[in-house]
Amino acid sequence: MKYYIVFQNENALYYECNYSCDNAIFLKLGSKSYFFTDSRYEIEAKSSVKDAEVVIVSDLLGALIDKLKKSSVKKVAIDPQEWNLDSFRRFKESLTLKIKYKPAFSHKKRIIKSAQEIKYLQKAVNIGKESFKKIAKELVKRRGVDEQHLNFLAESILRDFGKRELSFEPILAFSENASKPHALPTKRVLKSGDLVLLDAGVKYKRYCSDRTRTAYFDGETLSFKKKQHFSKKRIQKAYDTVLKAHDRAIAKARSGMKAKEIDELARDVIEKAGFGEYFVHSTGHGVGLDIHEMPYISSRSDTVIEDSMVFTVEPGIYIEDAFGIRIEDMVVMRNGKAEVL
Repeated sequence: MKYYIVFQNENALYYECNYSCDNAIFLKLGSKSYFFTDSRYEIEAKSSVKDAEVVIVSDLLGALIDKLKKSSVKKVAIDPQEWNLDSFRRFKESLTLKIKYKPAFSHKKRIIKSAQEIKYLQKAVNIGKESFKKIAKELVKRRGVDEQHLNFLAESILRDFGKRELSFEPILAFSENASKPHALPTKRVLKSGDLVLLDAGVKYKRYCSDRTRTAYFDGETLSFKKKQHFSKKRIQKAYDTVLKAHDRAIAKARSGMKAKEIDELARDVIEKAGFGEYFVHSTGHGVGLDIHEMPYISSRSDTVIEDSMVFTVEPGIYIEDAFGIRIEDMVVMRNGKAEVL
């Protein structure tokens, strides 16, 4: 589209012009672009915004409307998911131009990652991986400490005590609490024989990482490596099934497939092992400036997978009040195949 508006979504703004803040609108008018913001952000915006004119105003929406009225534009594209009802009502009532609705407009633009973006994502993944090693070492020292305290410890390590941003709030859950895919930390303490699930990610130059490991804590050692040995046969069978599903989806994923075909590669393994009803989410999702982007690797997605797409593969099994297992890696499609970052 030659004429479109990005309304306040910070990652979409950043993708367009290398800068964002919590009060801004981006307007693309053919070869000319405008970044509307207020005086609080003037210095940063004027030094950081690329390929757009910075317009400092108190009424951003009013300035946007005036700019469109003075232009010869007859139609403009917007993502309706970005707008609140009051702003959209004012915008539509003030203009006679045709509005084209483009849901997830920015995500669709960002679905194919550049070589530079992939480098940033790889760096984020590498930092996250090293953080997992550090967290494992610290958890071993803290048997008898509860999830709430250990979740805070894990977050501190991931942030490098303030130096980094997180992709999302980490999930650290033990045994029965891990049966909730997005478990919240409780007062449940870490003890010998526990299953430990950690799902976390960090940002590098705003690009996210996302990783999950499930491990066995024998009271003395803990490692987030993929090779795990659990004391209970049912947990071991579930773990081996999830790992097989994870590995199969990555090994057999190909550019040209539909996303739902990759989901099926993982789901079939879990269903054939008798755990199908316990795999309650999709196999993966795209990752970039947002932690959840296109493509979505789900049973409903007809998105055709292409080279330079980046997404997670994260099958799981969750048995209520017993245990939960998830193994997750980010992959990039390269030369037609999935390559783990």
